[in-house]
Amino acid sequence: MLFHLSIDADDPRHVAEVIAELWGGQAFPFPPVMTGSWVAMAGDDRRTTVEIYPRGTELFEAPGDADAVGAICDRPGRTATQFAMATALDTAAVEAIAAREGWPAKYRKRGGIFGVIELWIEGRVLAEVLTPEMQREYREGLTISGYQAMLAKGPPPAVPA
Repeated sequence: MLFHLSIDADDPRHVAEVIAELWGGQAFPFPPVMTGSWVAMAGDDRRTTVEIYPRGTELFEAPGDADAVGAICDRPGRTATQFAMATALDTAAVEAIAAREGWPAKYRKRGGIFGVIELWIEGRVLAEVLTPEMQREYREGLTISGYQAMLAKGPPPAVPA
């Protein structure tokens, strides 16, 4: 099951507003990854979202204890496309698979709301893997009102790409 995915667009706000309209949901700025990004929230029981980044955004694994970051780039090889997926496995099992494949993986807490394991497929494409506990956090915390409360706290600290 997918919880969210990301795409890039020429007009992220407009795209988010149209997707939100199709769902009967709402669109909001999405500063956690980069300025100019927007998110469409369905407001459904799965907390379905689509993150929309400015065209040309590429996602990068941040060093150390930091979340992935986005930047506008002109080098090939990275993408703004990413997704969050559920797994029945625990953290140790996901990390063991990542280690076996040689793919970077680390635990992160998104916006203080829910945990994910950032799994970088082939070291390039971001999959946020959610264990059963993380799925519970996601469903309980990623509500429209919860997201509004997170935005009210202000943007997260900037991390250079």
